[in-house]
Amino acid sequence: MKAIKNLVKDKYVIKEVNIISRVSEEKEKGQIIILKPIFKSKIWGGNKIKKMFSYTIDECNIGECWGISAHANGNCKIQNGQFKGWTLARLWREKKELFGNYKAKEFPLLVKIIDAKNDLSIQVHPDDTYAKIAEKDQHGKNECWYVLDCKKNATIINGHMAKTKKELITKIENRKWEELLNEVPIAKGDFIQINAGTMHAIKKGTMILEIQQSSDLTYRVYDYDRLFNGEKRELHLKKALEVINVPSKHMKVLKTANGKQIQSLVDCDYFTVFKIEIKERFTILQKNFFLLVTVIEGNGKVNNKSIKAGVFFIIPNTEDEYVFEGNLKIIISTVK
Repeated sequence: MKAIKNLVKDKYVIKEVNIISRVSEEKEKGQIIILKPIFKSKIWGGNKIKKMFSYTIDECNIGECWGISAHANGNCKIQNGQFKGWTLARLWREKKELFGNYKAKEFPLLVKIIDAKNDLSIQVHPDDTYAKIAEKDQHGKNECWYVLDCKKNATIINGHMAKTKKELITKIENRKWEELLNEVPIAKGDFIQINAGTMHAIKKGTMILEIQQSSDLTYRVYDYDRLFNGEKRELHLKKALEVINVPSKHMKVLKTANGKQIQSLVDCDYFTVFKIEIKERFTILQKNFFLLVTVIEGNGKVNNKSIKAGVFFIIPNTEDEYVFEGNLKIIISTVK
């Protein structure tokens, strides 16, 4: 086996596999932890998640699929193995060794799919410091998006163009949204990092995979005056204005490459994310705290366990080989 690249300061190694040694064949292969997604109806949601990933869903207007989450607002259950039926939060509390005894009290990340049939609100998320003070919450919300699908000429809101806080407030109060918001084009396969304090919105016709801190804190700035159950949804202007970065510190859209075997997407204090395209056979030597895996395209196997698009699973801290077979595109996220 020839190593092709070390990622994240040698915490784990990814290798292309041509020949598996006799020792590797005889070794019991590491097990994956498959999560049962949680589906959430939203005023802006649709039915694309169900169609694209063949989920069995009774609810309508599904806007979010929480695939890997231990958050109180969506605590995923384990679908396989000796811990079947446990929640991820329970596994994190009682079997910390599976996660390399990672120091955080709460599971640090949340992985979800978002289907925006209609525009999401113009919004912003707080950072850790503000969340702890204002919300008594453990985490703020830094996040990143991988565009799974979008309509032709799709755009997102990524930051604003105000130079001062006074200008920001004035344009919001006078509803000068076209002058204020930074709207940028996107395409399938694009990747965007949305840091806490960045005003943003997913626009209609877009489906994304979101990796974020384990937080559900969102401050709405504007919601198009639409009605939900006959009333406008609550805005959070006071808190939003306290956390919006001025001037905007938004990140540029990253164009990912098709056909590239491994591509690093982001490596920051909150998460590390990369994309892998698998053709036939590929091995990961797991040396990290844990790896969170989302299959975004194709089907195949990992250590002889069948996987397909829409499956979310965790590779625990086992120092084992995880052999992928088939034709697959996966997004992997982890922590430092």
